Amino acid sequence: MRIREFTEADWSQVWPIVQDVITGQETFPYDPAWSAEVAHDVWVERPPGHTVVAEQDGTILGTAKMGSNRPGPGSHVATASFMVSSAARGRGVGRALAEYALDWARRQGYAAMQFNAVVEVNEVAVELYRRLGFAVVGTVPEAFAHPTLGRVGLHVMHRHL
Repeated sequence: MRIREFTEADWSQVWPIVQDVITGQETFPYDPAWSAEVAHDVWVERPPGHTVVAEQDGTILGTAKMGSNRPGPGSHVATASFMVSSAARGRGVGRALAEYALDWARRQGYAAMQFNAVVEVNEVAVELYRRLGFAVVGTVPEAFAHPTLGRVGLHVMHRHL
């Protein structure tokens, strides 16, 4: 598996991953009614942000986007988001993308990385981020409408670089 910069030609494989994740409504606070065009505008970062794909033998297994968490006085803190195809979950793709994002943020000179909305019941992601050195610094109660569990919290997770 290799992680490389997203190109527009990748969207035909990235969109089904994004669509599957957001229509599942279990891990991302994105609108499941978004069109491919809207999702593209939200997912594909413009410089100085960065969007990548994890690919193996021409098949895209996952994607990540990263950049500044906030502009101006908050621009020294990075953020990132990750999506993995359902067929590739449990194979280390998410971890590889997260490690890539942390390395990218360090190389860009960020002081820290913060995730603003990690669904608290997304145990796989929460545990991965903890293993990578993130801590839950707060939880917004009942901020995410999970399709089967009802309203659950969104963690804010942070780590210094």
